[in-house]
Amino acid sequence: MYVSARRFIARLASEIFLSNLRTSYNLGMVMMNSYPCFSKTVRLFRVAFLALSLGALPASASAQSNRQAEWEKTLRAAESEGQLTLYGCCYEYDRVTEPFKKKYPKIKVTTFIGSGGQLASRILAERRGEKYIPDVVSSGANTLHDALYKAHVLEPIQPALILPEVLDHTKWYQGEHRYIDPEKRYIFAFVANSQSGQVIYNLQQVNPSEFKSYWDLLNPKWKGKMASLDPTTFGMGAALQFFYFNPELGPGFIKRLYGEMQITVSRDPRQMTDWLSAGKYSLCIRCNAGSEVGKAVQQKLPIGYLDTEDWKEGGSSSAAGGTLGIPTRAPHPNAAKVFINWFLSREGQIALQKFGRPDAHNSRRIDIPKDDVDAYNRLDERKKYFDLAKPEYQDLTPIVKLVKEVLPQK
Repeated sequence: MYVSARRFIARLASEIFLSNLRTSYNLGMVMMNSYPCFSKTVRLFRVAFLALSLGALPASASAQSNRQAEWEKTLRAAESEGQLTLYGCCYEYDRVTEPFKKKYPKIKVTTFIGSGGQLASRILAERRGEKYIPDVVSSGANTLHDALYKAHVLEPIQPALILPEVLDHTKWYQGEHRYIDPEKRYIFAFVANSQSGQVIYNLQQVNPSEFKSYWDLLNPKWKGKMASLDPTTFGMGAALQFFYFNPELGPGFIKRLYGEMQITVSRDPRQMTDWLSAGKYSLCIRCNAGSEVGKAVQQKLPIGYLDTEDWKEGGSSSAAGGTLGIPTRAPHPNAAKVFINWFLSREGQIALQKFGRPDAHNSRRIDIPKDDVDAYNRLDERKKYFDLAKPEYQDLTPIVKLVKEVLPQK
């Protein structure tokens, strides 16, 4: 319905525009017949009308032809390069890229998969040694923004978008391409996930009905019984942003949560998921930073997600590890363009949802099926979300500074 409505409005506006031109044209013809002194002016108007009403289609066809020529040229150059290196976080890119490899067999794909922190450290260390290896980087928003964008090692991604179906904003959530950098050119967000499942619980130790608000996490009964992904590292960005910027929570909530509740922190989502499944802890914040929680749920271990969307503070959405950037001095720039256009195409985003993670994430493309998307990651059209995938929420510096001040382990 969303896409159809947009198309209908665009078509209606076009028809109204042409209708007004025709009305003006008819009026001009009447004036020319009635008042010969206006004949020269109206003849000029007639020429302009014909140019506007009949010239639009050839111009559109010409633009489309130019895009196709650009794409074919880029593809030939990419096949000549014969190589693509992808540094990726948060998704199983070896599986996601299988359809790409079959479609473009002349482009060999090499992937390096690691956490956001590992990717950032590796890329910056390589550059210090004058090594320029990745052609494309996909990771969490904070990795790309705080580590790579701030270090000025990203190229604008916007000019790399070529395919009409990728460029068509009506195919994307909220009718736009979402960039999370201030200039809206460098970091493309391709995921819009509900943040509902950020708190995971042990089914045998926690009754979900006890929770109506995030403030309920501060109940003394949970003191010493919570684990959390280390809030000073990449992976906690969206959760901390929500805590910090939500007017019903704010810095005071973070101070009490990490300063008073004796939370055990870890940088290993698998370790935390094992702790939670074994009952060592009752609650865990952001165990799902990797795909371990999804695997544990599939294995029917006694853990589940708390549905925080229905809590007092409401729901939030984020890019959830789903942002894309092009490093400067990429060794295979044309292969990077081909991959990015494929990945952001309908085919590529279906592959992401289907193969990316056991707890399948929600692509920002709205013209693809959502059957594969995990229930806790879907966006409900009837609900409003605190949208964290915006430039104004990306700077974690004051948040991390606050956490370090209150977290006993730090």
